[in-house]
Amino acid sequence: MSRTRGRRGACDALFTPRPFAPLHDIARQTQGALLAAVNSGANRDAIFTAALDELERGARALVVFEDMHWADEATLDLLKYLGRRIHRTRVMLAITYRDDEVGPRHPLRFVIGDLPRASTRRMALSPLSEPAVAQLARQAGRPSKGLHGITGGNPLFVTEVLAAAADTVPVTVRDAVLARAVRLSPAAREIAELVCVIPGKTEVWLPEQAARPDEAGIEGCLSIGMVRDEDGALAFRHELARRALEDSLSQARVQSLHARVLSILAQRHGIPPARLAHHADGARNAQDVLRFAPVAASQAASVGAHREAASHYQVALQYAQSLSPDERARLQEQLSYECYLTGQHERAIEARRCALAIWRAMGARMKEGDTLRWLSRLSWYLGRRAEANQYAVEAVTALELLPPGPELAMAYSNRADLDLESHEADSTIDWAQRAITLAQACAHDEILGHALNTLGTMRLIGGDTSGWADLERSLQLALAGGFQEEVARAYTSLTAMAVSRRQYDQASRHVNAGLAYCEENDLDFLRLYLLAYRARMRFEQGDWQGASEDAEAVLRHPRTTPITRIPTLRTLGHVRIRRGDPDASAPLEEARSLAGPIRELQRIGTLAAICAEAAWLAGDREGVLREVQPAYELARPQRDPRMKGELAGWLWRVGALGQQPADIAEPYALEISGDWRGAARTWKALGCPYEHACMLAWYGAEPEQREALAILDQLGAAPAARMLRKQMRTQGVRGVPRGSQISTRSNPYGLTRREAQVLALLSEGLRNSAIAKRLFLSTKTVEHHVSAILTKLGVPSRAKAVAMARKQPDKTA
Repeated sequence: MSRTRGRRGACDALFTPRPFAPLHDIARQTQGALLAAVNSGANRDAIFTAALDELERGARALVVFEDMHWADEATLDLLKYLGRRIHRTRVMLAITYRDDEVGPRHPLRFVIGDLPRASTRRMALSPLSEPAVAQLARQAGRPSKGLHGITGGNPLFVTEVLAAAADTVPVTVRDAVLARAVRLSPAAREIAELVCVIPGKTEVWLPEQAARPDEAGIEGCLSIGMVRDEDGALAFRHELARRALEDSLSQARVQSLHARVLSILAQRHGIPPARLAHHADGARNAQDVLRFAPVAASQAASVGAHREAASHYQVALQYAQSLSPDERARLQEQLSYECYLTGQHERAIEARRCALAIWRAMGARMKEGDTLRWLSRLSWYLGRRAEANQYAVEAVTALELLPPGPELAMAYSNRADLDLESHEADSTIDWAQRAITLAQACAHDEILGHALNTLGTMRLIGGDTSGWADLERSLQLALAGGFQEEVARAYTSLTAMAVSRRQYDQASRHVNAGLAYCEENDLDFLRLYLLAYRARMRFEQGDWQGASEDAEAVLRHPRTTPITRIPTLRTLGHVRIRRGDPDASAPLEEARSLAGPIRELQRIGTLAAICAEAAWLAGDREGVLREVQPAYELARPQRDPRMKGELAGWLWRVGALGQQPADIAEPYALEISGDWRGAARTWKALGCPYEHACMLAWYGAEPEQREALAILDQLGAAPAARMLRKQMRTQGVRGVPRGSQISTRSNPYGLTRREAQVLALLSEGLRNSAIAKRLFLSTKTVEHHVSAILTKLGVPSRAKAVAMARKQPDKTA
């Protein structure tokens, strides 16, 4: 039987995590191409390829990534990359993490959730039971009373408390650690204090140079819970113990230890800048922080660890008083960009404003103009349209006084983007064409593609199909230039326009290609926007379950920005309205709140139509008018056939539409002109079953109404079906089918889809508040669901319901 290789690497609890920390450990064990890749500062793709090549080397192996709750973004991306390709290898990749340090929005949870189910196995380590804790206490000769309650069965807490030299149980683990450390000899204490300021492993040569330890001192450290590897490296068995000891030291002592470690590390070749920056910061050594932190930030950004890059830049700026003004401004710009990429828009704006003040004081007009353009874009992301417009105007004004260049081209493209949001077709096209002309003169393909994207989108919104060529050219330029963000943006616009025009086959091709591209290049923050549009596409095609799953996946993701949340929340709310789910208003209210007071058609038009539908289903005709009229006034002068038609349709249905608009999408025009049969045929041909059913239900006779009722029941559109049944009975129709929700009919206990979801989460041990957060419901709504579950299952308590779910999972799912 062949021997299985073993490789182990760990993440460290640095102030700013080191990119690819476990891979560095493993590379030192394997040597060869992987070590060369991580030591050479290669780009992320080269490192990923080298890591996969190492795993594919044929022999069976166990590779362990430990303490992934401390992983940086680059390491999380590496895990996702390897996990999706692990089936090519003969390797078991084991990932360890502390679940109590991985909250519901921790990035690691979403990476694990994206791993292929067929290749992934989870092993949960449960807390120690009360009998187990009592047995450990007996073995240690200690009383067990109250021990399980104090520790919660956490093995670390239990072992540390039992090992403490005290007659009573210490209140905290920190007390336990310090109680053990007090027994150390001066020599052992010196080693322990040195090691406690070094997250992760301390190489054998470091304490040898810093503390000259003897074996007795090391043995003393091992007696308090430290461990020594085969290569002599020292570490604390538990990070909590290391932190407890470090926190007990005076600030002066901590600085002194960091300074000693830094002086040794700085003399050695190949020490990562992130590690050097960590100790320079701990030593409060401004010169070395400014020497190492920006380099560490640049390296982190190059491999996609943008949060870590932002953290390094923030550390550097704390010590930037001695730098020249232009150096400080550039640091602020770099921090702003990393914050922008990670959705920290307030911090990004703050940094750009600092940079702007410096550039203005220096009289650097080109930099001032470009910074104003950035402030415009960032302000728009935060919903501050007035500020965005003001910054955009100032940017163009400042840059037009200077020789034209890429900065002015991008400022023009930014103006086009802003006008696109309010569907101002003429000005959007004008600014985009200015940007295109200048970008071509500068031979700047990235800006050219950006402007073509905006131009094509605006043309298609207005019904001009030449926009498809603009978007396709934008995509090809981005692909040829390797502009990954612009590639994803092009796929997003192609998808969005195909969905908007209800060309679902085309939308499906683009969204699938875009998602594959984003997954291949680990562009998660852009992948979410594509998922939001796929949710909308599925919703309009009648796949409400798929739409809901996509929407909830987007909303659970920690990197979701307001710009992505708004359309996703609208779709989720729309699904709930049509299914008659409780708490449908919650996502719509959040979307309205995120949109703020901005009166942009793109932000308020769709929301108005959704809320109008909710009012219609509730029989509130005045509510329809109240929601739609303000949005229609914005849409009426614009060239937007779909939006204008959708809003005009609602006004028509409540008898409040004056003159029929000429330039609206076909099904709305047919309905308003009185050709409801033509409208029904068009909706059916487009692949929109709900709208098809509505035409039959609202305007047809009994045969059409029965056909509509069958469609609505199949979709699970309970409110519309209920309204139609009432209408049919009022008209004297006999034998109206009763019907029920699909999810209820398919569940033996009559649980709805949502009730089955709630029961599954109850089985995971979640409280009502946690379930509400997970499912984007109110706590009171969850309470109603729980009450309904108990009634339908015929059990008196949550515990009994959970027991039944575990005993008969097929019947309660």
